[in-house]
Amino acid sequence: MRKSTLLGKLSHAKPKVASYPFTTLQPVVGVVEFAGYRRCTIADIPGLIEGAHENRGLGHEFLRHITRCRVLLFVIDMAGSEGRDPISDLEILRREIKEYDDELARFPWKIIANKMDLEGAAENLEIFRNRFPKIDIIPISADTELGLDDLKQALDNEIGYRPEK
Repeated sequence: MRKSTLLGKLSHAKPKVASYPFTTLQPVVGVVEFAGYRRCTIADIPGLIEGAHENRGLGHEFLRHITRCRVLLFVIDMAGSEGRDPISDLEILRREIKEYDDELARFPWKIIANKMDLEGAAENLEIFRNRFPKIDIIPISADTELGLDDLKQALDNEIGYRPEK
């Protein structure tokens, strides 16, 4: 399961979910509700590919959307399914953002270590934590909802607000 699944589990948004990469073609926004009438807005931004800062793929069209965010959440497939390397995936995303906008690269960010229910995820998470010891890493499984309460608490602490009446 991917970012869209996570958005659907955290909010009432209904993003398109499919079993192939780059399903999301437009940003999808959802509101996450917390206790005490607090909430935050999150967006599922379509996946970036290497070269996005040079407008490869849909490049700049997606990168400009994240300049309005207060915190960047990188949803990483920690199980490395589909032959992916979680560290390489994050390094590519971070490099694309830095090449696009140095200021954006300095935004606060967290790693959402997804697919923790799959084989190999726990071992990869340990390697990942050693590689990025100062970054907040929140392990979850969007599919099984493992860790979603911890993620919601982190979001409430970081960006939750009470709407004005």
